[in-house]
Amino acid sequence: MFTPFRLGDVEVANRFVMAPMTRQFSPGGVPGEDVAAYYARRAAHLGLIVTEGTYVGHPSAGSSDRVPRFHGDDALEGWRRVVTAVHDAGGRIVPQLWHLGAVRDPGAPPYPEAPVVSPSGLRADGTVVGEAATAADIDAIIVAFARAAADARRVGFDGVELHGAHGYLLDQFFWPRTNRRSDGYGGSLANRARLGAEVVAAVRAEVGPDLPVIYRFSQWKGGHYDARVAETPADLDALLAPLVDAGVTALHVSTRRYWLPAFDGSPRTLAGWTRHLTGLPTIALGSVGVPTVFGGDGEAAAPSLSLAPLLDLFDRGEFDLVGLGRALLSEPAWTTKLRDRRLAEIRPYTRTDDTRLT
Repeated sequence: MFTPFRLGDVEVANRFVMAPMTRQFSPGGVPGEDVAAYYARRAAHLGLIVTEGTYVGHPSAGSSDRVPRFHGDDALEGWRRVVTAVHDAGGRIVPQLWHLGAVRDPGAPPYPEAPVVSPSGLRADGTVVGEAATAADIDAIIVAFARAAADARRVGFDGVELHGAHGYLLDQFFWPRTNRRSDGYGGSLANRARLGAEVVAAVRAEVGPDLPVIYRFSQWKGGHYDARVAETPADLDALLAPLVDAGVTALHVSTRRYWLPAFDGSPRTLAGWTRHLTGLPTIALGSVGVPTVFGGDGEAAAPSLSLAPLLDLFDRGEFDLVGLGRALLSEPAWTTKLRDRRLAEIRPYTRTDDTRLT
């Protein structure tokens, strides 16, 4: 796993990826020198950094004035400093481009007057919020993602990641509980994947044929860990095929337990099925290197501290790269200390690491 790998026209030094984690250390939506230093401290130890989620330039995209924006000269200049710091440390970095959809709180910053926009005006619990997206809304959202991707290339990022997981906007279109549309964006699996595919195609048109475009997806949603958008491998294929056809480079498969089988009747994981069905490079993710499963359900996650299952899955070809989340909040050099067998020096994750840029 310490061998190089190529994503599009970018070679990464090893197979470890820093997963996006919202930090809220960007007052006014502008990443500062502390954020640049935070990413730079991790750059030399990882093949790729995916930034925390950053709001695209659509007024309904966000819900905080401390989460970074990916629009406006001030925010983009802050991101330029982040890219420079990471590259100076020998790393590679892509921004995660994000729209909250129905998860957004009405009246929240950075644009309190903006409506909440989603597929059907529904949250995951079935409550009504905001407005169902019109055709004009959908067009504007696609343009916002494409413009952000073009800006990412302009300021020097090594690619982009599109956040299509965890119950946010693009994922809300995937999930029938939040997508009750009867037009071309609802109903069938292919229709529910249409917005994601159109965003990918628009981004690809802006960044050219070779810059990596990563798409992150999940079965689970925030607060709904039993959610499933695909009940079978055939369902998964129907959802992912439009993204592949639109031009994604790689798929980032977010699970809470990377080692669990995805579907009945097969030991193959969700990352493994994704790689098998699409043939694309795949990033696996889910409680690697930490003692508890993400989400705080109290279940022990012993396999996540033992790397034997991870290595076995890697050797079986179920994924190409692996995402690290909470382990990197506490220990920037986690991968290097692992490689050098300095395990006793690894600082374990604690919840206090959520509140500071270590």
